[in-house]
Order: sequence, then C-alpha cells, then structure tokens
Amino acid sequence: MKEQVVEVLKNGGIAVVPTDTIYGLVGQALNQQTIERIYKTRERNPGKPCIVLIASLDDLLKFNVRISVEQEKFLKQYWPGKVSVVLPVLDPQFEYLSRGTKTLAFRIPDHPELLELLTQTGPLVAPSANKEGESASKTIEEARAVFGDNVDAYVDGGVLDSLPSTLVTFENDKLVVLRQGAVEIEL
Repeated sequence: MKEQVVEVLKNGGIAVVPTDTIYGLVGQALNQQTIERIYKTRERNPGKPCIVLIASLDDLLKFNVRISVEQEKFLKQYWPGKVSVVLPVLDPQFEYLSRGTKTLAFRIPDHPELLELLTQTGPLVAPSANKEGESASKTIEEARAVFGDNVDAYVDGGVLDSLPSTLVTFENDKLVVLRQGAVEIEL
C-alpha cells in the first residue's frame, strides 16, 4: 500500500483499503480517538465491536489475549485467510474496542499488501466500507460516494465482491461457527 496511507494511519487517520474480502474502513486499533472517529463516520452501532486485522499471532499479545495450543493449531490452519475468530479480551483498557462484550474478532488477512501495511501500522480495525445497515462498497468509487472527505485516504483495489469472512469462536476449546462466510468450515 502507498506510503501516504501508512503515514495517514500512523497519525491517527482513517482510510478505505481493499482487504481479502471487501473494502474496509480502517484505522489503528490501539488509538481510541481513531476508533471513535470510525464509529461516527460509519454511523456504526456504538455497542457493536469491529473486527481487528492483525499481521501475526504475536499481535494477539498486544490485546493481552492468550490462546490455547488447540486454538493456535486451528488458527495456523486457517490464517492467513478469510476466517475471523472471536476471542475474549478481558483487559479493561480495551473496553473502547470490545464495546462491553469483552470479546473481539481477529483475523490475519490473506492479502500481501495489507499484511505489509499491518506490519508498518500495527493492528487495524476494519469494518466494511459502508454506513451501518447498507451494502458494502464493491468499488473505491462507491466508498468515496459514501464517505467523501470524511476519510483521509482511499486505496483502489478494483472491484471487490466477496462473501464476508467466516466468523468462529471457541467454547471450552470446541469450535463454534457463528457465521458461515467465505470459508466453509466443517465441524
């Protein structure tokens, strides 16, 4: 991704970028002001947490998330990829991200440019690039029509028309599929 986008994000800005599924409205996950700006810009339900894109399993430690050996084995099988996993985030300093749920969905995307961006900026929240309740933007032009100058940078990735990521969680180390999406997971 362009150096300009890296600088925008490092400085607390927000951007629309292509992911391995759809366009995301992204900002640094560890910057509370950026998160509040994304919620306002997207008109997102304030009680609904955003997905957090990470570059590696080690990034989970930035949120004080610990996973079991079984969970790690599962994640290594599906990451990088179109599977998001909901994990407990109990540290109160991340309440602004978990929005009262004490959980967050994490994903390592299968998109080389986005992974490179994540290594430079750190974890990014990445709700879809649309207003709450509307269809996801499939092109950068659609995203620009929705957000205009309220977003600091746009990265064109062509037409993106994918199912959202498959959403899973663990209950007592047993896998539970919360939403079947781009990746079919057999239980």
